[in-house]
Amino acid sequence: MALNLKISKDSPVPLYHQVVQGFEAAVNAGELPPGTKLENEIELARQLGLSRPTMRKAMDELVRAGLLVRKRGVGTQVVAPNVRRPLQLSSLHDDLTKSGSHPTTTVIEFGVTVAPADVAERLGLEAGADAYHMLRLRSVDGKPLAVMENWVPATFGSIEEEDLAARGLYDVLRGLGVTFHLAHQRIGAALATRQQAELLEMAPREAVVTMERTATDDQGRTVETGHHVYAADRYSFEMTLMQH
Repeated sequence: MALNLKISKDSPVPLYHQVVQGFEAAVNAGELPPGTKLENEIELARQLGLSRPTMRKAMDELVRAGLLVRKRGVGTQVVAPNVRRPLQLSSLHDDLTKSGSHPTTTVIEFGVTVAPADVAERLGLEAGADAYHMLRLRSVDGKPLAVMENWVPATFGSIEEEDLAARGLYDVLRGLGVTFHLAHQRIGAALATRQQAELLEMAPREAVVTMERTATDDQGRTVETGHHVYAADRYSFEMTLMQH
């Protein structure tokens, strides 16, 4: 099925995000019912007058958001709205505070530097662009819980080290006018490095839970990317799944 979306190349909103917004609106309006099969990316890019990389980025975002699913031998289809799960974007500091805990933060490293190539790619920055780099230790009731490394584009405004020590990163960014929209998150496991083990007061190469996240705002801009490591015996991720 062809996509009939309005795309403006004069808009400050990135083209791929215009596709995402238009697609969401079409699904919510019933113009793209569940099970609708879409053309391939090349054809969709041609219909909308976009480049294939831009179209692919939009499709990947829609898959991560739960609006599309790719099936081998079938193609890309619209997903029924009732199987979508709302994405709660919050920081570890926010979650701990809401649970009644008393988190504290020690800033290990902080500053503005040239973003490494892989980080620049995740943040959508040009090579050589500056970004805030921060490494923090989050503790609860005096006991270390997580080592958090994050990168934020320097263009989002002024971030102060003392703010990071007192508040969560997302709270700081909201104070700069950022409205979070969605994120891609990956949870895994690894063995602690020497530095991580020392900060978490555990044995080297002991098991840790890992989380990687890249978040975007309501304008389609990549806001932050980070890699967090949690002491496996002190923290777990929990989610509730419901069958409709």
